[in-house]
Amino acid sequence: MSNKQFDVIVIGGGPGGYVAAIRAAQLGFNVACIDEWKNAKGGPALGGTCTNIGCIPSKALLQSSENYDHAGHHFADHGIKVEGLSLDLAKMLARKDAVVKQNNDGIVYLFKKNKVSFFHGRGSFVKAADGYEIKVAGAAEETIAGKHIILATGSNPRPLPGADFDEENILSNDGALRIGGVPKKMGLIGSGVIGLEMGSVWRRLGSEVTVLEALPTFLGAVDDQIAKEAHKAFIKQGLKIELGVKVGEVKSGKKGVSVAWTNAKGEAQTLEVDKLIVSIGRVPNTIGLNAEAVGLKLDERGAIVVDDDCRTSLPNVWAIGDVVRGPMLAHKAEEEGVAVAERIAGQHGHVNFNTIPWVIYTSPEIAWVGQTEQQLKAEGRAYKAGTFPFMANGRARALGDTTGMVKFLADAATDEILGVHIVGPMASELISEAVVAMEFKASAEDIARICHAHPSLSEATKEAALAIDKRTLNF
Repeated sequence: MSNKQFDVIVIGGGPGGYVAAIRAAQLGFNVACIDEWKNAKGGPALGGTCTNIGCIPSKALLQSSENYDHAGHHFADHGIKVEGLSLDLAKMLARKDAVVKQNNDGIVYLFKKNKVSFFHGRGSFVKAADGYEIKVAGAAEETIAGKHIILATGSNPRPLPGADFDEENILSNDGALRIGGVPKKMGLIGSGVIGLEMGSVWRRLGSEVTVLEALPTFLGAVDDQIAKEAHKAFIKQGLKIELGVKVGEVKSGKKGVSVAWTNAKGEAQTLEVDKLIVSIGRVPNTIGLNAEAVGLKLDERGAIVVDDDCRTSLPNVWAIGDVVRGPMLAHKAEEEGVAVAERIAGQHGHVNFNTIPWVIYTSPEIAWVGQTEQQLKAEGRAYKAGTFPFMANGRARALGDTTGMVKFLADAATDEILGVHIVGPMASELISEAVVAMEFKASAEDIARICHAHPSLSEATKEAALAIDKRTLNF
């Protein structure tokens, strides 16, 4: 057995894994983290999908593309004249890469600060023996041993059958973040979070974007009223969205990609595009973990089976994040990572799945927490709804961004907040007040009674809470 013994070994250095490693180290454990992600020079690139080809670079490009869009279409409204506007895509992509590196380097610093031992390579089980032996396959191969193992190996993009990712013409989120030139025509299969965010980036930069969605409804997981408002905004911006489609053969060649599809009426169609982004979900990443060597139980999707506390079928082996049940969200993984580290220390780690916020970083942004109106109707719960439009919010008018609304759902009898849904400017930031309120079992009246700064976008939250009792002040 290796002479490198650890109390806790974390496999995976994404948001869940690196946070779990840091928290375990803070609690006094001797911790190792294994991650194989490489940067362009072959060095370690901690942060997983989120930092390298997900949350962070996509937000960097969304910000850059929004600035470009504003300069071209909205600055004139503010009395700012822009002449000779041009796009330096290489500089934009370089800025995105720099933002990613800052985050990579930040995690390396945090590991040093918290005395977490880092191993660059792919981690896999060897055997269970007084704990577990873990092989690290990197530049050099070595074996380390740990009493507790936390699996945080994330997820991979789901390929479309018959149209594997080549990251040149048929793109996952990875290829979509590093297209070298703005495609004239772009296709998107799937109108989920990743698809809409990437579609928004390239539409703003000049692409003609067509979205093909198999489901008959747009953003089915989002509150119906909010989804309809977002759909209207995206169509107005120029996104072409086709719902209820059936995708057929996909052909990729030198001239681009051809997609055969059938519309909701059953009519055969063909979409010819320069680039095709496939965004039809993600699958748990357990490939190469050698789970069978120790008898680790996986489900039919390849996800690691865990209980409510993230315990696997093996003693002292835990799993968190995208590789287990629940929403594939970076912040959900982080919360589970902290909770597991605290459970290992004998504390009572806690994750409330009912108050995990969701965000889509399009423009307008979409954010929500708790139940949707359609969910409450389905379970037969008596509720009250209140909405307030940003059109009636002074700060939104000053910003020049009045699309959307805030919507509150509260129990009809107790007034407890059951869900808050926002489409509009800075929804990603505004939703946090709702998360805090729901964690403290607040009523809509509680938010309605809290003084909010004027003028601020957050006043729309207060007004939507007031609307529950039909007493908005500014609409």
